[in-house]
Amino acid sequence: MSAAPPTPGAISSTGRRIAITAATIGVIYGYDIGNISGALLFISDEMRLTPALQGSVTTVLVAGNIVGALVAGKLATAVGRRTTMLLVAVGYALFSAWSGVVSDVLWLDVARFFLGLSIGLSLVVAPIFLAESAPAAIRGALVVGYQVATVTGILLAYLVDWALAGSGNWRLMLALSAVPSVLVIFLLVRLPDTARWYVLKGQHEQARRTLRLVDPQADADREISAIQADIAAERGGRFGEMFRRPYSTATAFVLVLGFLVQITGINAITYYSPMIFKEMGFRGNATVIGLPALVQAAALVATIGSLFVVDRVGRRPVLLGGISAMMLSGLVMISVFATGSLEGGGSLWGFAAILVFTAAFNFGFGSLVWVYASESFPARLRTFGASLMLTADLVANLIVAQFFLPLLDGLGGVTTFALFLVLAAVSWVFVHRYAPETSGRPLESIRTYWENGARWPTTPR
Repeated sequence: MSAAPPTPGAISSTGRRIAITAATIGVIYGYDIGNISGALLFISDEMRLTPALQGSVTTVLVAGNIVGALVAGKLATAVGRRTTMLLVAVGYALFSAWSGVVSDVLWLDVARFFLGLSIGLSLVVAPIFLAESAPAAIRGALVVGYQVATVTGILLAYLVDWALAGSGNWRLMLALSAVPSVLVIFLLVRLPDTARWYVLKGQHEQARRTLRLVDPQADADREISAIQADIAAERGGRFGEMFRRPYSTATAFVLVLGFLVQITGINAITYYSPMIFKEMGFRGNATVIGLPALVQAAALVATIGSLFVVDRVGRRPVLLGGISAMMLSGLVMISVFATGSLEGGGSLWGFAAILVFTAAFNFGFGSLVWVYASESFPARLRTFGASLMLTADLVANLIVAQFFLPLLDGLGGVTTFALFLVLAAVSWVFVHRYAPETSGRPLESIRTYWENGARWPTTPR
């Protein structure tokens, strides 16, 4: 008796494992970038760190991100998406555990650099692995779910830090993510590589078997033909082409936008919000670590909310609205520090400003900015575009991570948050002037905008 055909819309067991793996990777990534926020309070006391050394503990992670991101594409092509993700999971497990047993700041920096390198690989390869592995029925949900899982991981990091604040056990705060990392290793070894990678390596029969495992209802031969056509379209791209007409304008756009995403200060809050709350007059480790957990809960709600409105109102209104709220929050923060009202009502206004700033970022920049890199170039240049934006983003992140605490300590809250306000205003002007409204437009149509000198063609092309 033959097996019953799969139910339309049903997800295979392989598809479910991919979904679970995606969610777990996203949570670990979020946890590993968020846990330093609370841990740094106790590390600084134990190791007697200056603001510059406190910044270095965070900065080396971002430096590792940059190195990992630069080598990720070539590594994933050479050894496979799944093998690279296995290296990421092993790195997460090994270096987060190492961070929890070091004895001085030098070895902590070394461990966090290699953890950052693992994160950098993940930043590039995880979205590729998920997009290429996911069955069509859940591909969109996985992309959205990965972003939500990342914010959830940051929230979880703050909750763990808050729970351990009484004991001051920063080692456990940093090392805990090793546990789910080991789980991911066991999940990944049971998954195939992506059909696209198998086709890229000429292993068509393995690609066919993978497609049938992931989505039994798919037409495997038709999918392989589509993958071959897409790979052919991507061939022939040259990095130098990014800086020549007609794509030089699009390249400048994604570079500046990627830089502005981070330089406006979101990771100053992600990394250092407990110290900001201390500057604002809040007292007690449980309080200054617990408040960021509320901030990240609001960020999670804002991220989910953005998904429901972006297709209805368009990308530009969502981006500009989010940046406007960030600017308003900056004004409140400047007022709180300028008036010296850092006790009672003043500090509560400051908390509200930090919460709104973070939620507004995730509603606008955090949810939408990466879409432009994928839409602005033809297939043969799309990977270069995404890599350039990510590089600009990480360089700005490095600057914020290293210099925020010395600025706050040396120049004070008014000057520091005034600088972020100016940068947010520059971002608003830049998005208003240069970001096209691409909602509902096909990729070919969007590409012609940049090929036409950042103007929509007046006649159909």
